[in-house]
Amino acid sequence: MDASAWDAKYSAADLVYGAPPNQTLVEFATALPRGRALDLASGEGRNALWLATRGWEVTAVDFSAVGLTKGHRIASKSPKSVQNRLTWVQADVTTALPEPEYDLVLMLYLHLPHAQRRTVIHNAIGGLKPDGILMILGHHSSNIADGIGGPQDPEILYTPEQLASDVGGHAAILRCEKRIRATPDGAAIDALLLASRSSLGSGAERG
Repeated sequence: MDASAWDAKYSAADLVYGAPPNQTLVEFATALPRGRALDLASGEGRNALWLATRGWEVTAVDFSAVGLTKGHRIASKSPKSVQNRLTWVQADVTTALPEPEYDLVLMLYLHLPHAQRRTVIHNAIGGLKPDGILMILGHHSSNIADGIGGPQDPEILYTPEQLASDVGGHAAILRCEKRIRATPDGAAIDALLLASRSSLGSGAERG
């Protein structure tokens, strides 16, 4: 799906994925000290806005101008201090090369063919500070047969183990697991990976 297709999708509904932040992100990030975060494929900005309300400085990146505009409009209802912590960037995450200045990088429900996914993961790791954390969360490969919703193309889904293989030696794996997510229509199956450069220090390089 290209940028124009996502523009059309975001234009067709008020909020495609709703306003509340992703609950796995909330579960994980609530315990983290606030810092700088990079939200790759941020969409309408619900997760970026939640982090900003908690004191994080957040760069939200997406190639959909419509999604970013909606996120900016929603954030404009927040206090000025929250708005000032948000930066909206229109860019293609498959080619973006972030500087190593982020405490947290998010790849939430970003589904790409394997070669592109691996490139984005390596570039995302390159955007981490030495003790920064990468969070990848998306639809598990088994969700098509055993879960509900999500993409139906097996080529863009993944398992936690495949994500760990993509990370390789570029970061230390903190968590690699299959998760069940309750939805109004039934149980969805997700894959979660958390990785950190902390045990590798600044020696981790881009792939």
